[in-house]
Amino acid sequence: MSNDFFDSVFQVVRLIPKGRVTSYGAIAKYLGSARSSRMVGWAMNASHSAKTKVPAHRVVNRMGLLTGKHHFSDLGRMQQLLEKEGVVVKKDQVQNFKKLFWDPSQELSL
Repeated sequence: MSNDFFDSVFQVVRLIPKGRVTSYGAIAKYLGSARSSRMVGWAMNASHSAKTKVPAHRVVNRMGLLTGKHHFSDLGRMQQLLEKEGVVVKKDQVQNFKKLFWDPSQELSL
């Protein structure tokens, strides 16, 4: 696992606008490592100790599920942070996921 990869993930996640979400896979694809979505997840787990804040709550799985919620200070924290930004979450799933989905491959240029 490369710290450089984690740093690249953190940089992308910091660009996700408030009230929007993206997926582990979309970040991996944007970084040229389409098969590394699990490593993006590991980076999100490690992001809580990053020196500069990483809005890890904005990264969900490809179905809009809050699969990373277990890595926050408490189980409801990820949902609270999303709802504070206007994202509706029901049964651990982002509502209007397609509308709120932020694709770094389309939003950012390498």
